[in-house]
Amino acid sequence: MKKKALFNWSSGKDSALALYKILQQNEYEILTLLTSVNKQFQRISMHGIRVELLEKQAESIGLPLTKMIIPEMPTMEIYDEIMKNTLSEFQKEGITHSIFGDIFLEDLRKYREDKLASVNFKGVFPLWKQNTTTLLQEFLSLGFKTIVVCVNEKYLDKSFVGRIIDENFIKDLPENVDVCGENGEFHTFTFDGPIFSKPIPFEIGEIVYRKYEKPKTTESNTVCNSDDITPSYGFWYCDLI
Repeated sequence: MKKKALFNWSSGKDSALALYKILQQNEYEILTLLTSVNKQFQRISMHGIRVELLEKQAESIGLPLTKMIIPEMPTMEIYDEIMKNTLSEFQKEGITHSIFGDIFLEDLRKYREDKLASVNFKGVFPLWKQNTTTLLQEFLSLGFKTIVVCVNEKYLDKSFVGRIIDENFIKDLPENVDVCGENGEFHTFTFDGPIFSKPIPFEIGEIVYRKYEKPKTTESNTVCNSDDITPSYGFWYCDLI
């Protein structure tokens, strides 16, 4: 029997490739895609993608979608509580595994596995420790198409947001930027490829800038405050409509 699992769907390229590989393995039964959605803006957390486009992705993939609604800037405690309650509900459906598109961030994987273990879930990481250049080339060769929807100004300037990832994009990346953006340099929206029954239609809207301030106390630490979100840096977002 296949193991019952949920898939943590970000809407981006790493999620898309990880899901493709999992479906090829035929070892897991994916009962739902799980995506964190900002309650105030009704957009995917960090990626800034509108819920309507997220829903179109799930429809084209052919899997149910579960939206985990979170506050705009939740504390780690609030985020952990919401996630634990969500996983507890999935337990009732017999789900035992949670799948991620993470590649090499050890601290993030440990955090995920520790939280999953607290509710008797196991983490699955189909892209783990694979070369990111090789992964991106595989992603493109499979026919996936993805657009950059968010860049961290610490690593990239405004000109990179709103671009389709192709060979020219890869060549233009600075040497200190991972080609998959695994350190939080950029985020993407995948709109076509072998996991989709049809491409996701969209139009490019305005490009906006947002800055995240450092919390003043440890108690106000949020799930969005990591090494790639500092008092000095903001993010450029490309709105997709």
